[in-house]
Amino acid sequence: MILVIDVGNTTTQLGIFKDDKLIHEFRYITKQDRTSDEIGTLIITFFAHFNIDIKDFKGAIISSVVPDVNYHLVNAIKKYLCVEPLMVGSGIKTGINVRTDNPKEVGADRIVDAAAAYNLYKCPVIVVNFGTATRYDYVNREGVFSYAVTSPGIQISADALWKGAAKLPKIEIEKPKSILASNTITSMQAGLVYGYIGQVEYVIKKMKEELNTEGIKVVACGGYGKIIYPETDVIDVFDPLLTLKGLKIIYDKNKK
Repeated sequence: MILVIDVGNTTTQLGIFKDDKLIHEFRYITKQDRTSDEIGTLIITFFAHFNIDIKDFKGAIISSVVPDVNYHLVNAIKKYLCVEPLMVGSGIKTGINVRTDNPKEVGADRIVDAAAAYNLYKCPVIVVNFGTATRYDYVNREGVFSYAVTSPGIQISADALWKGAAKLPKIEIEKPKSILASNTITSMQAGLVYGYIGQVEYVIKKMKEELNTEGIKVVACGGYGKIIYPETDVIDVFDPLLTLKGLKIIYDKNKK
């Protein structure tokens, strides 16, 4: 079995692959002050819940956008699983070629998602990740990652709204029944969700217009994608497990 780990700013997502099948997936809150033993114990607890024997693991791979957790996470995997994890970064095979102005600035999470979408669909792709930030990344037909758009995530937008206005409450992010809101909470929900749908549709439309390329598939992932995807026809595929699949793809490319 292979353990794949995606460390995000808000949550850390782990997946367990047996051959090419994802058999388990779980998450925990990303905290920078956890020790190797705390992380290892947390992971082992998840394994125990699923009756998984750590001796069955033959490898692991990590994608992280939080550098401060990397040292302890890597040591936890080495100590508790007895495997040396791969880290997504410079020099690793991904199946795509990053050709932005400064490739080293491109986050590991963006590379993993782009590699997943391109390798799975074998066509030009715009990958949209609805995470802490919302990311729109383009990979062309030849597998070249060349353009990217970044905007505040919907949760960041919501936080800015209630923190910046004294009388506005903290709300749950969900789509109200109508954009015609009659109270403060639903008016905020309407502005956030319908406004975000409008942003997504415009950004994708504008990217396609300037790219002027036929056959682009729009593939989305990320926690808030489940709110946006059903409300628009500009997203072709929503795959909440895209990042984990991308990590397994990259692992296989580097272990051949």
